[in-house]
Amino acid sequence: MYAVCMESGKCPIVKMVEIEFASPDPLDYAVHYETPAQMKYQTYKPHKDLESLVKFYWTLEVPFDPENQKQKIVPDGCIEMAFNFGEQIKKYTSETNFILQPNAMVMGQRTKSFDILPVGDIDTFAICFYPIGFANFVKKSLEDLVDKEIPISELFGQTAAIELEQQIAQAVGTQQRIEMIESFLFKILNAKNTISNIVQSTVDALIKTNGTTAINVLLKDDISKRRQLERHFKKQIGISPKQLGKALRLQTTLNLLLNKKSETLTDIAYEREYFDQNHFIKDFKDLVGVTPTEFLNNEHMALTALFYK
Repeated sequence: MYAVCMESGKCPIVKMVEIEFASPDPLDYAVHYETPAQMKYQTYKPHKDLESLVKFYWTLEVPFDPENQKQKIVPDGCIEMAFNFGEQIKKYTSETNFILQPNAMVMGQRTKSFDILPVGDIDTFAICFYPIGFANFVKKSLEDLVDKEIPISELFGQTAAIELEQQIAQAVGTQQRIEMIESFLFKILNAKNTISNIVQSTVDALIKTNGTTAINVLLKDDISKRRQLERHFKKQIGISPKQLGKALRLQTTLNLLLNKKSETLTDIAYEREYFDQNHFIKDFKDLVGVTPTEFLNNEHMALTALFYK
């Protein structure tokens, strides 16, 4: 799932409708955002035989405006396969340099945020995989995909990729696209379970606790198991258990920030079991690129709220 934040400048597709300050502390406030009708974001459930691997499918349609600003994509602990039917999207590698994202790609696990800028209409259909999901459809080590957008042809072969992309593009409506992608996924699904027990149990525990469980607690301080887990985790998930835990905790933190008006940032820090407020701010800035205060103070980050309704 894209987690999107708008930079400063005019925002033609979202508006902030309310800001409330809970106390004089500049950190202690919460916001509520409203997204207009022209931005269409929807999620869809997968087939029951894929629901343990595929979290959901999603579509996003946003009309182009020449005054659009850069948007920030943040880690969410998931790998996604996306098909873009609009104009190509710029991914910034520095303040001014950019590359064009592939129109049909797999987005690996992310350890840091990055900026994108649509240069035309956004029309996207995507598959969001659970952390353990994507490894069941490829033989490649998922560590090779981290912080990258890989053309699907590099993972599934040129012929299969072209055929799939054409089918998805020519499909009549989202439901037909889902049927086509599910047919493809069933075809390439590995017959044998590719996720080791130690990885499966660790991911399950991290998801259950929203990333707050310490890895040494899960492994009962067994150093030999820690090395084994790290090795398997990077191959089958792409990132370390600690990095996945941070990404999962960030998602629930964003949900609290954007939906619980009664919460202060201090309350959220402790509810999400950070050591203290400084720990919360540091982890947040490491992943999002800005502090929670800066995040909430910028009205043009309102687009993020769309994904946490």
